[in-house]
Amino acid sequence: MSPTPTSIPFTKMHGAGNDFVVLDAIRDPMPADFAAFSRRISDRNFGIGADQILIVRESQNADFRMEIFNADGSQVEMCANGIRAFYKFLRDHAHTDRDEIEVETLSGIVRPRWAGNDMIRVDMGLPVLEPAKIPTTLGSGDGPVLDVSLDVAGRTVVLSSASMGNPHAVVVVDDVDAYPVHEVGSAIENHAVFPNRVNVEFIEITDRGRFRQRTWERGTGETLACGSGACAASVVSMLRDVVDRRVVVELRGGELEIEWADAGAPVLMTGPAAEVFTGTIEDSSAGA
Repeated sequence: MSPTPTSIPFTKMHGAGNDFVVLDAIRDPMPADFAAFSRRISDRNFGIGADQILIVRESQNADFRMEIFNADGSQVEMCANGIRAFYKFLRDHAHTDRDEIEVETLSGIVRPRWAGNDMIRVDMGLPVLEPAKIPTTLGSGDGPVLDVSLDVAGRTVVLSSASMGNPHAVVVVDDVDAYPVHEVGSAIENHAVFPNRVNVEFIEITDRGRFRQRTWERGTGETLACGSGACAASVVSMLRDVVDRRVVVELRGGELEIEWADAGAPVLMTGPAAEVFTGTIEDSSAGA
């Protein structure tokens, strides 16, 4: 006899077009197998549709803990657009009324702060530039990994790399709209020089205060936005001295402002978060 399905409440949210399904494990029943559940509900034809699943949990080390599952069911360390959506969910659903909180992630403690009008500023911490910690086999020592040639998908690309709690590769292109992001992004994501796979940002520099970005997200594919990717792309662009220390990143789903004062300062990201709709979904494996 099949188990009786349990209704699991969810909230659909997005940050600059990067969309999420948020589940509240503090208050609601949860699926037994998050990987399988994430694959099912992330499907845009047969499920709710999402780039990632965010789970709200209690934390022993911070105010809350955020778990993140990709559309392919893999669990990842950090999502900067996700942290903004996560914090707005907590405020909108009466978990907190504080203007700044600490959120535990697999990459460490992240501090989102309310900036008004559904805008949230996030202290992303220091960027990781040491190749072994990104991780990548490109470069050596303390890094940084800048302008390294890599043969992928029948072409040679020049990329830089950094981590914002999750790994990123950044490729500067002449025309971001025309570039074969799906083909090259997938090839770089799964290249052996990135042992944990990698998120790939393709950027077109507009001027010293702005660049355009498309993102191939590890385990998901192309997304409308990637906040940690915008931070990583900004960091390597600042190190290459092609943009200023405050820059606007134009994503397909909106804009983010990234600041990085100097090598000893945290990266600061400011951007929007929005709730789209709420509902319930049936799951036969649900439990505590």
